[in-house]
Amino acid sequence: MSVALREAEEGDAKEMAAILQSWLEDTPWMPVLHTLADTEAFCGHLTKATDCWVAEEAGEVTGFLARDKDWVTALYLAPEARDRGIGRALLAEASVGRDALQLWCFQNNEGARRFYERHGFVVEEVTDGAGNDEKLPDIRFVWRRAQEMSQ
Repeated sequence: MSVALREAEEGDAKEMAAILQSWLEDTPWMPVLHTLADTEAFCGHLTKATDCWVAEEAGEVTGFLARDKDWVTALYLAPEARDRGIGRALLAEASVGRDALQLWCFQNNEGARRFYERHGFVVEEVTDGAGNDEKLPDIRFVWRRAQEMSQ
């Protein structure tokens, strides 16, 4: 099936929120701090206040990435969209015209950590989580153009 990347629209917020909320609820170590309505409002904000792209298959959003300047603020894929190159494609889109990207990743999120490291991100900072809402230890990853994003 063919996947298309496009700029997110406000009308995509509900599908984006379903992907994010599903991940939150399916991740045992992740506290669920917000309702689906809160998550929909957050995703609506992403579509308006950030550079945001969605991956779409057969008319359904299967993943999204939001970037605010050089910060990747969200990257989530539906389970069926994982391990198919969609995350890499979204990162490549986000890197266009950028010399660097950075993001926060929870230390417990081993799959995401491996994904980012595979695509040229390096650990820049490790924290105990005191500065995030979830109070979970996290990592700031940085990718620099000189490192070039892996294919």
